[in-house]
Amino acid sequence: MSGVENRLRGLSALVTGGAKGIGAGIVQRLAAEGARVVIFDIDRAAAEALGEARGGSTEAAVVDLTDQAAVAGEIARLGPFDIAVNNAGVDQHAFFTKTTPEDWTRLLAINLLSVFAVTHAVLPGMQAAGFGRIVNIGSEAGRVGSKGGSVYSAAKGGVIAFTKSIAIENARFGITANNVLPGPIDTPLLRAAVEKGGDSLMKAMEGATLLGRLGTPEEVAAAVAFLASREAGFVTGETLGVSGGMGISAG
Repeated sequence: MSGVENRLRGLSALVTGGAKGIGAGIVQRLAAEGARVVIFDIDRAAAEALGEARGGSTEAAVVDLTDQAAVAGEIARLGPFDIAVNNAGVDQHAFFTKTTPEDWTRLLAINLLSVFAVTHAVLPGMQAAGFGRIVNIGSEAGRVGSKGGSVYSAAKGGVIAFTKSIAIENARFGITANNVLPGPIDTPLLRAAVEKGGDSLMKAMEGATLLGRLGTPEEVAAAVAFLASREAGFVTGETLGVSGGMGISAG
């Protein structure tokens, strides 16, 4: 990270789902580059442990992202924010005919509606400041679909379209909005899935990328940090795959 340690100094960042996995990688990277970072997560222990490990530059708040009033209240209490990273998400592997309306509601609430809630709450402060960076963590599934992940894919596709619309509406305020789409990333959640699915699942995920390997949370975080920085001031409405070429491979 030579040369970028202070790139985000003086900026305040919110990262949802920031306690573990990709989110934790993003939190650590933004804090290392000088930002004050607030973690929103329902896992109190993990969020507070990460906050303590990072020292005074990182705070943790336990927030149910499906509760719009709670999200707005915590953002009003802890903000305003210069950077908002909507990272929280959940998947459910099942063919669509095996899912229920309750499943649809839960997946859409966490993967899409929480993005609405956070963005709605942070935008007024960004507009008043004349500066803002919104980075939404989607998935290549939102671009190419996912066998056994139809509702998740629909939600992530919605995030892509929503982000572009927010970019269009807020450019006049100096606010940018971009998507980062991870492919298969080496996280504890993925490793747990591999333990159930076996080596064939791992080989399938690696084979879905042009580079033939899993990505790391740090590689996703590097892309997020750039888009969150002042250096990315002329980048908005874009969708960046951090997926080892998965989007091309799937095509």
